[in-house]
This record gives sequence, C-alpha cells and structure tokens, in this order.
Amino acid sequence: MAYMSQEGYDKLVAELKYLESVERPKASAAIAEAADKGDLSENSEYDAAKENQAHLEAKINQIKMTISQAKIVDMSRLSADAVQIMTTVEMTNLGNNAKMKYTIVSESEADLKSGKISIKTPIAQGLLNKKVGDTAEIKIPRGTIHLRIDKISIE
Repeated sequence: MAYMSQEGYDKLVAELKYLESVERPKASAAIAEAADKGDLSENSEYDAAKENQAHLEAKINQIKMTISQAKIVDMSRLSADAVQIMTTVEMTNLGNNAKMKYTIVSESEADLKSGKISIKTPIAQGLLNKKVGDTAEIKIPRGTIHLRIDKISIE
C-alpha cells in the first residue's frame, strides 16, 4: 500500500492519462514509421522504437500499480504531535548546526528539490514517531548524524 496526498494521487493519474493518450500513440507511430523503412532484421530505428515502447509500457504499468495500491491520507486526521507521513519537520543537524526542513511523503511523491523526502529514506525512517525536542540518531552512507527536532507541522 502506498500512502500519498490527494495532490500526489491526482498528479499520478494525470501522468498516466498523458502517457496513455499522447506518448503511447507517438510510440506506435514511431514503430510504424520505422517498419516502413524495410528490412526489420537490420533496422536499428525499428529496434530503438520497440525498446522505447517497452520502456513506456513498463512505466505505464508501474504507475497503474501505484495508483491501484494508493491510500490517500486524510490530512484532517493528521497530528503534529509526532513525525509521521505527510508532516513537515524542521530540524537542526547537531554536528554542524545546519537547519533542515523536509516533508515526509510517499516514494512516488518524493522530490528533494521541493523538500519532499520519501518515507523509505534512512532520514525519514529515523525521524518517524519522534517529537519536538527529541534527537534522532540516523545512520546514513557517510556515517551517523544527530538531528534535533525543532518543529513538526502539517502544511
């Protein structure tokens, strides 16, 4: 089951619709065009078009699977008492006093540029169920970091 926001769910549904209605016909047209060029045994354009179609179909199937397993989080029922999925956490790295702010989201909604990290990351896992004032000791590939929870909110 994949917990996600309504916004994340709607985004996935829109992407699926786009892939099926725009990209899939383009891929079929590219295959047909390449096939018209003759001998398929030595037609690299045809092979590339078939490979692109296979990648597209795999992506479509993966999105369909995520959508079918999606459970939309009722934001009104969330609490900012402890870190959980869909909460925004402001924290301080006690090693270098750097301030950080992340929103913990589902894997499909993760986007580091906008401060959204997957619930499956080591940092998110280490923060889960912590409260304001708690310190989380988190093992990351470069060692262990200590993060103090400064604020938990729901945005």
